[in-house]
Amino acid sequence: MKSGFVAILGRPNAGKSTLLNALTGEKVAIVSAKPQTTRNRIAGVVEVPARKGVHPAAQIVFVDTPGVHKPGSHLDRRMLQEVYEALETRDVVLVLMDATRRVQLESAAEAPADKAPENDVAVVSQVSESRPGAPSLGGNSEVSPLKTKNERTNWASEDEFLFGLIRKVDCPVFLLLTKIDLVPKDQLLPLIDTLTKHFSFAQIIPVSARKRDGLDILTRKIVDALPTGERYYPKDQYTDQPQRFMVAELIRERILVETGEEVPYASAVVIERFEEAEPPAPPRKKGQAPARLPLTRIAAAIYCERDGQKAILIGKGGSKLKEIGTGARRQIESLLGTRVYLELHVIVEPGWRESKGFVESLDWRNQLEKLAGDQVTEKAPDKDE
Repeated sequence: MKSGFVAILGRPNAGKSTLLNALTGEKVAIVSAKPQTTRNRIAGVVEVPARKGVHPAAQIVFVDTPGVHKPGSHLDRRMLQEVYEALETRDVVLVLMDATRRVQLESAAEAPADKAPENDVAVVSQVSESRPGAPSLGGNSEVSPLKTKNERTNWASEDEFLFGLIRKVDCPVFLLLTKIDLVPKDQLLPLIDTLTKHFSFAQIIPVSARKRDGLDILTRKIVDALPTGERYYPKDQYTDQPQRFMVAELIRERILVETGEEVPYASAVVIERFEEAEPPAPPRKKGQAPARLPLTRIAAAIYCERDGQKAILIGKGGSKLKEIGTGARRQIESLLGTRVYLELHVIVEPGWRESKGFVESLDWRNQLEKLAGDQVTEKAPDKDE
């Protein structure tokens, strides 16, 4: 079989999370119309059955990344680091370009020359020989080895920076024109012509994740480009995320939906308590109705930066916080398959987006390490015993 990691890159609102959810058939990543919704690398695992005479069975690990944008805070810089780390472990890169918006790139004459072949649809290069040995998707290094001393830091646009990133990789790079259901087809060719003057993509595939147009072709082309290997994840696993993180993200999604202005960007969610439900007892007699669904108890803190933001999140008489909780609870119940008791409260943490320690604590990998450490401490015997 074939297996490998596929990094998904794009500017904010390019449709990366929508594509990931469509490919996996599961709600792996939260989605909103607001930019910078994705803050962490999120893996979605897709099992591709063998097709006789077409391709062998494969496991594709798609890695969604935060949208490429100019960093203005430590949180933004950490999000950009997530992009670098995703590129360190990849076999194919997907570059998503929103077909509905104008591309901001220098003229081909001014653009830095890449070493790719002239043919616009030729494979850029062979897959890197450096193979990941485990399903880990990266660490917490402050400086990515992809960065060089001569790298541009004053890039004119996010599109320029995105193309600068892909010029440094040594694997096939696919161009995906997204949201093609929203534009006339005759507008796609000029866009493709503009983009291919700046990079020779291995494949160019127009897609609409919402209508699932082009997804089968995309999957087949990715399988063709992947190396032979073993599965990185169990066959029935569709993401690497723990349920605690997914729950926190579903709560944050409701904040994005229910609030406006600066509140969504100044908000973070931390799960403080997660009491997993016991499985329901089996029916005592044949034909007896199953027991009521078990109850999962969850407490979460919503962090913001100012008292005014806290007032917006809570709302008059707690109305806004109730709306957020009600909407999130429905999504969480669907995720967990249990009833959910959700308790929310709001904490003001001034300037948390500039706090390295706080931002790092939001990474679910760091949260798992802390939980594991807390459990070891709780189980340690008392020295006086």
